Amino acid sequence: MTTTSHHHDLRASVAEASRTLAGHGLLIGTAGNVSARAGDVVAVTATGVVLGEATADDVIVVDLGGAVVEGALAPTSELALHLGVLRSAPAEKVSAVVHTHAPSATALSLVLDELPVVHYQQLVLGGSLRVAPFHAFGTPDLAAAVGTALDGRLAALMANHGAVALGADLRTAVENTLLVEWLAELYLRAATVGTPRALDATQQQEVVAHAMRLGYGTTKPVSV
Repeated sequence: MTTTSHHHDLRASVAEASRTLAGHGLLIGTAGNVSARAGDVVAVTATGVVLGEATADDVIVVDLGGAVVEGALAPTSELALHLGVLRSAPAEKVSAVVHTHAPSATALSLVLDELPVVHYQQLVLGGSLRVAPFHAFGTPDLAAAVGTALDGRLAALMANHGAVALGADLRTAVENTLLVEWLAELYLRAATVGTPRALDATQQQEVVAHAMRLGYGTTKPVSV
């Protein structure tokens, strides 16, 4: 496979992920961005693109310093956020980043400083989800704040802004983005009738130990 064809496949995958998330109502119009790393390059959505209609041509390839390697459009204004995350995390653990203005996650970012563990599936993301303090979009301050909020986590909320989710690959990053929005919606619904009950540390540890014993979340053949 040539470098060019490899970049095209990477760009097409990012575009497909963008369309998928838009189909779920999590990427709205031009709001949000998606990236995926392959070696020393990153494919990231371009600024101003309607993400529900994104094609490979709407995805730009940059190096880890942010210089454009391939593509005719300017990359997203949140490039520093994506590169900061991808440079700081081991590539085998994090190679894709999704940033959305998803409605439920954004709503929680207006009122919470942290989303507690309200469902055991949240533990896949590392535990409670921190809310990064507000900074103007596309700034180094925002990128740094999000990086801090993500420490030890695969997702975070961004105050008065949105959410970010990571994955070892694009598919996982998309799944984690959907999970964040589901958790946010769950919390919002519960809060309409009372104070949402969170899992305490002991309960969380019990879930983790049980999941490890079962190999939870992985496919396995039928026992005979």
